Amino acid sequence: MTMRFSVLASGSTGNAFYLETNKTRLLVDAGLSGKQLDRLFGEIHVDPSKLSGILVTHEHSDHIKGLGIIARKYNLPIYANEKTWHAMDKNIGELSLDQKFHFDTNSIKTFGDIDVESFSVSHDAVDPMFFTFHHRNKKVALVTDLGYVSEKIKKTIEGANAYIFEANHDVSMLQMGRYPWNVKRRILGDSGHVSNEDCGLALSEIISNKTERVYLAHLSKDNNMKELARMSVDHVLRERGIQLNLFDTDPSTPTPLYEVM
Repeated sequence: MTMRFSVLASGSTGNAFYLETNKTRLLVDAGLSGKQLDRLFGEIHVDPSKLSGILVTHEHSDHIKGLGIIARKYNLPIYANEKTWHAMDKNIGELSLDQKFHFDTNSIKTFGDIDVESFSVSHDAVDPMFFTFHHRNKKVALVTDLGYVSEKIKKTIEGANAYIFEANHDVSMLQMGRYPWNVKRRILGDSGHVSNEDCGLALSEIISNKTERVYLAHLSKDNNMKELARMSVDHVLRERGIQLNLFDTDPSTPTPLYEVM
């Protein structure tokens, strides 16, 4: 079997991503309550006690809310970079030393039969990083929570078989919405989040004929809608002569486990 994955939850309220092979099971982020995480795992028929480890992208609460709870409950190892450990330590409660591991930004770490490459992103956290997962010449890229997609990131994630890619907001909805201006400026800035249009533009430069599907992720509940995100990204891609299978993600419903072909 090759890799299989599910976007357990994605959005402003909480994020969690699951990826497995026959030998290795990884969770990225645990931004929901322990109870919610157990429910999500139950919906895809995965036993969280069998996880090989939890990878952490950054310290914002929508990514670590249930981290300490699930790690203690199932005695799981956690992997994060040094600055993220310092930033989140006080928010995740007591953990034993044998549960705390370092995973440096811009490095590769092997978990069983999966090579995981971390890369830094521009976001207003201390040292945010996301990941590409490699197994048997297949590649899955997880890319959310970034203000813009740099050339370096494009190089790292290009040619993946599947993407979980941020389409956070519709710019017009955000500009006309109820958020105070300083919050709007943060989201629109280089350390904020990627818009639907910028998602489409970035994808048009990095996908290849190996790319099977793209999951649009981390949608704002106030400044976006699934249909609008899909339509906007699809429009940008079609303008460039690209047809691609786009899939929704949800803040409270996991995507069905998908096997990378």
